[in-house]
Amino acid sequence: MRSVSELARTLAGEGVVLRPIDPDADATALFEASRDPAIWTYLPYGPYASADELRAALAEKAGSDDPIFFTVVVDDVPLGSLSYLRITPQHGVIEIGHIWFGTPLQRTPAATEAIYLLARHVFDDLGWRRLEWKCDAQNAKSRRAAERFGFTFEGVFRKHMIVKGRDRDTAWFSIIDDEWPAIRAAFEAWLAPENFDAAGAQRKSLAQWRQ
Repeated sequence: MRSVSELARTLAGEGVVLRPIDPDADATALFEASRDPAIWTYLPYGPYASADELRAALAEKAGSDDPIFFTVVVDDVPLGSLSYLRITPQHGVIEIGHIWFGTPLQRTPAATEAIYLLARHVFDDLGWRRLEWKCDAQNAKSRRAAERFGFTFEGVFRKHMIVKGRDRDTAWFSIIDDEWPAIRAAFEAWLAPENFDAAGAQRKSLAQWRQ
């Protein structure tokens, strides 16, 4: 297994780039992309009242080594953020979290590719064993996303956290290295240009490709 220091680097795909957060470069565009308050319902922070307030929050995140935060960039425009966290190199275990996609990024191939890039880096570049996804058990959208991406549901930790003043039960999901080759192949088949028609609609879903 390779060093944790290799986690914090730019990952580039066909339609999206994940790079370390740059508060000054990212704050204005991210603020504009994330005006929908629903984006922040299940996150421990946000919404933000201004780009300056978001910039200050990004500055704190930029200095963190766990979580390691990335900005999601499409066509040179920052549109969201996500992170690696709970980084445990001695066991080859890591989590994807703090995921928030601005409105223009949601339900796009770039959003799916962002998750693919993080997963591919963990398994193919670093050779780690387990990738985790955790979310508020009430967050049906995140739970559906985890299953769509090929994560296996493992159960609910009751009263796992207090978030924004309320108890949070946490749903746990994972992908392990044995499963990754088939999941990777499905991601790559889904992301291929020929999987989309002239109107941009998918021909086969990720679940169908995994089958």
